This record gives sequence, C-alpha cells and structure tokens, in this order.
Amino acid sequence: MCGRYTLAADIAEIMDMFGIDELAYEYSENYNVAPSHRIAGIVEHNGKRILKGFHWGLVPYWAKDIKIGYKMINARAETLLEKPSFRNLVSRKRTIIPADGFYEWMKIGKDKQPYRFQLKNKGLYGFAGLWDEWASPTGEQLQSCTIITTTPNELVADVHDRMPVILDTEEVAVWLSSEKDTDCLQTLLRPYPAEKMIKYPVSQSVGSVKNSGRDLIAEVAINSK
Repeated sequence: MCGRYTLAADIAEIMDMFGIDELAYEYSENYNVAPSHRIAGIVEHNGKRILKGFHWGLVPYWAKDIKIGYKMINARAETLLEKPSFRNLVSRKRTIIPADGFYEWMKIGKDKQPYRFQLKNKGLYGFAGLWDEWASPTGEQLQSCTIITTTPNELVADVHDRMPVILDTEEVAVWLSSEKDTDCLQTLLRPYPAEKMIKYPVSQSVGSVKNSGRDLIAEVAINSK
C-alpha cells in the first residue's frame, strides 16, 4: 500500500517539472502526507495541466457516506477494471500525484521501522492516481483521489508487499492524456525499476500524523528510538 509520502519541493519546481499551466491549489510543503489530507493532484483539461486539491481517500460519486474514503486511499493495479469504484475512472478521471518520497514500515522484532523511498536523484516524480467527484446530502462537492499500487520491486519488497505506481515523464504524459484504451493504460501500472531508487531508515515519529516537519526525513540508525 501507500499510506504516507512526502512533497516538499518548491511550487515553482513542481510547476516546471510537470508542465503545469494553472495553479488551483494552495500548496504547502509536507513531510508526512497522510490519508484524509487535502493533497496536490494534476489533471489535464482541454490541453491544459491544472494542479488541483483533492481529498486523499476516494469517495465515489455514488457513495452515501464520505467515510468510505478511508478504505480507498489505494487502488490495486491488478484489479482496477474489476472494481465498480475504479473501473469507470480509468478511462476518464486520471490524475498524477506529485511526490518526492514515500514511507513504508518493516517489522523488526516487536517494532516497526519506517523507511523512506526516493528516486536516486532525490527529485520529484508522479504517482498514478484516479479521482472522482461526490456530492454530500447537503450539496457540498468533494473531489477525492486514490493512489494506484502494484507489486513491489526488489528494493521495496524487503520492507512491504506493495508499492505505489511511479511514472516517468513520458508515462505521465500518457496518463494525463485523453487516451481511453484501458489496455494501453494498464501497461503503465508496473513496479518502478529498483536500480533507480534508494531507501533509508527514518524516525518512528513519522508514525504520527501530527508530525510533519523536515526532521522526519533525516536518516537514523536502525536501533534509534
């Protein structure tokens, strides 16, 4: 799964990296992005890329309760086209969620040690995601999203049995395009090459969503508390 990640790049860098034409989101850096947070997501509309805000935890348009989003922070790539919540979104409501790292936890004895995963160049990249719009019983509109996960590469597999789908620049362009061939889109949803990534242990403080400072991404010794 992917339940925590980081996005701390300057907004100008994000805009440039992803070729964003319009900013419709009040951005701030966060070293511990968590489910239910309002997060940055990129969509393409009429040939323009827009950075918007989404509730992390997909709430399908047909849902009766917003709480369903807590169960839909991730969508498995292998079963996207089988699940009613996701299959219609693949061809028409795709998003890219910018990030510069993500966390996973490894069980060591009775403890769980968090690790941060990055690209080797420590730069920005995009998670493949889906989004939908929901209206509450009182008429409030909510745009929400989910991050797609796949089987882990060799680096992640030592820590967890799933990883988020990471797309390179060309794949981002396809994912955000008007492409509706779901078979073509499914080919993008594969593990990112392990040789292009790094991982390192971080403080257990990342386990609390109340913590979001830069100190969370500092490397620690495995036996550090």
